[in-house]
Amino acid sequence: MAESAVAKKWVTVMGSFVADLAFRTDRVPAWGQTLMGQSFKLGPGGKGSNQAVAAARAGGKVSFISKLGPDPFGDMARSLYASEGIDTQFVFNTASATGAAAIIVDAAKGENAIIVVPGACFEVTTDEVDRARNLIAASSIFVAQLELPLGVAEHGLALAHALGVPTILNPAPAQTLPESIYQLIDFITPNESETAALTGVAVATLADAEKAADLFLARGVRNAVITLGAQGAFVKNAQVKAHVPAIDAGKVVETTGAGDAFNGGFAVALSEGMDLVAAARFGCATAAVSITRPGTAPSMPSRAEIDTLLKQQNGG
Repeated sequence: MAESAVAKKWVTVMGSFVADLAFRTDRVPAWGQTLMGQSFKLGPGGKGSNQAVAAARAGGKVSFISKLGPDPFGDMARSLYASEGIDTQFVFNTASATGAAAIIVDAAKGENAIIVVPGACFEVTTDEVDRARNLIAASSIFVAQLELPLGVAEHGLALAHALGVPTILNPAPAQTLPESIYQLIDFITPNESETAALTGVAVATLADAEKAADLFLARGVRNAVITLGAQGAFVKNAQVKAHVPAIDAGKVVETTGAGDAFNGGFAVALSEGMDLVAAARFGCATAAVSITRPGTAPSMPSRAEIDTLLKQQNGG
């Protein structure tokens, strides 16, 4: 396993799976109000799972670390990973129910509000993460988010860091982090609201993004990657700072999976040896395609779609 993983630029993602229950409506209801919606869709979700799918479709050889229940939602996940070619040797089983997310999509704006109940994946233990030690050691990049218990996420980052494997933390959903975790992060990838929650800096301009990035770097993060929605991303490390503009791939349908698309694409780009700016641009292209179609995991683009968009942007 280890030799082939290195040869194939392995990406290991640790995180959540939940079933997405998405409701599209003309507008978001007020408290106590009932509206007739446009449509309903059930599909696979969870930040970790979405990022694993995004990475696999973007050309990565992907392993996923999580936990599922013995129910139709868990079966949905198992089927998804089989169809996407994602390695599941460390997707553990439990008797608890698989989690779910309620997503309300404003059809006019393409914006969303989400409630997540993590369920089974929240039972992943540090001992189970340790069982994946050899897999993590063989990986080119290790990706985590905050839809698992914080102690488990930090443990995974610490293990990867100790093994010399570059780490990405997508700090979503935002929560207060211990100072010790920042030293374990090679690439932190918050959006504007997560950046504000973690640094106290409201990101309205590129200057704000740079100020926040400097705070992350001062805490020990090696590379700050602040995603800016329609403005793209701002990246900074000790040698480089750059604004990476967003890429227009067509009409925005739904932004729900955009951050996960970016992170999955970004991880693959890094695993292939792209530099910080090129990797962020690849992530932006991945997100750009994803928001032109509905859903989270189902919206993730293929490598061919990403490469075509980047070629078009470069005048090819």
